[in-house]
Amino acid sequence: MEKSSSLTQETKEYYMQLALAEAKKAQAIGEVPIGAIVVLDGKVIGAGHNLREHDQDATAHAEMFAIRQACQNIESWRLERSQLFVTLEPCPMCSGAMQLARVEEVYFGAYDPKGGAAGSLMKILTDERFNHWSYVEGGILSTACGQLLTDFFRELRKKRKAAKKSPNPL
Repeated sequence: MEKSSSLTQETKEYYMQLALAEAKKAQAIGEVPIGAIVVLDGKVIGAGHNLREHDQDATAHAEMFAIRQACQNIESWRLERSQLFVTLEPCPMCSGAMQLARVEEVYFGAYDPKGGAAGSLMKILTDERFNHWSYVEGGILSTACGQLLTDFFRELRKKRKAAKKSPNPL
């Protein structure tokens, strides 16, 4: 049974811009710049950005915060009829959380060939063997989403290289 998008391209890009704004919050505090939002009936009900380093928590992914906030806001663990927008293809953990929360549609920006579970390495969200599956679409504002990550890691490598060259005071 094939699912389809309920949104126009303009609407998808608008919501992805909101996810990018969340990603920039992560970047501003030195976190990997990934952001996510959950939308229900045209209203943002959840938002989040990466906080793994800040919280020292492997599960502190943008999607997990957005899902948690959305569930709290509607007072239900079921996010049926919702859309989730995230700047990077979701990992297996986040894809599993979306599947368990019954997110209807998932849109992501940049593909993650090394860790993506929404099409690149595996397809958790569209596997019809599960009780629930989602419509998934990647590549929404992929250049902007990917460039944010590329610039972040380039700057991080530059800082690490400079730190190695500077004399170590005793």
